[in-house]
Amino acid sequence: MAAARADWCVGVIGVGHDVVDLAAFGEQLREPGSRMRGLFSARELRQSTLRAAAKHDGEAVHLAARWAGKEAVLKAWCDALGDRPYPYTLDDFPWSGIEILDDSRGRPHVVPAAPVAARLAESLPGSGASDGPRWHVSLSHDGPVACAVVLLMGRPA
Repeated sequence: MAAARADWCVGVIGVGHDVVDLAAFGEQLREPGSRMRGLFSARELRQSTLRAAAKHDGEAVHLAARWAGKEAVLKAWCDALGDRPYPYTLDDFPWSGIEILDDSRGRPHVVPAAPVAARLAESLPGSGASDGPRWHVSLSHDGPVACAVVLLMGRPA
């Protein structure tokens, strides 16, 4: 019963939202020497290519939505930290270490690499349920924009 009671206290501790201009993002991907692709994992690139083929649209649309998801993850994490120090800066944030991947039903979810998950747990001590803080992500694209909303779930500090 104690475990169930502890889980009852878990709620939203951070919220992030981001919007990406599809045309500008596509241009950045196509720029000679651009390092944008390096900010995505091989799995994200593969899933975006497959999704584009299935939906008969461009890969950039799906990468832009995932990029919005990564930015929203950073914002939710910073929101949860409040006045505590940030574990990363924009210059050293491990963008490819935060994956936005689809599950077998096509639903997106956040998959932090092990070092990033450890840093999250260190930065938010005591905030998680028995399995640590959890992420919820929603991605969308329509017309000229892609967007994402991310919730970081845990116990308030």
